[in-house]
Amino acid sequence: MNHLPEPARVVRLPDGTHVYADSVSLPATFQGPQVVHQHIHQAPPDRTVQRIALGSGIGAGTVAAGVYFGPLLVGVLTAIAANIAFLAFLALVLGWGVHTVVKSVGSPQAAAAVKNVRKARRKRG
Repeated sequence: MNHLPEPARVVRLPDGTHVYADSVSLPATFQGPQVVHQHIHQAPPDRTVQRIALGSGIGAGTVAAGVYFGPLLVGVLTAIAANIAFLAFLALVLGWGVHTVVKSVGSPQAAAAVKNVRKARRKRG
């Protein structure tokens, strides 16, 4: 293992701090140009509100609220729309059922009354 450098000697001072024993035995430092790796990613299209909030100086609270409440609001609106669609379908089925039952149970007098009402409406219009 002769190819490895000697470990740096570290001395503990009376105040409790640690220092290198001499500047010659300091660990090797990189002598080349400093390279900064910066990864730039494009924000997804649904982050427009967050970008506007950051750009106008509103603050991190607004961004956090947008990140948290944005998807939450979409979920709530979707649930409400699903409930309304289900209730509309249920009303349609129940209305069809009531119509079918009334039509099959109805008497001949009721059918005659419906016919008379239709004739009266046609004469008015």
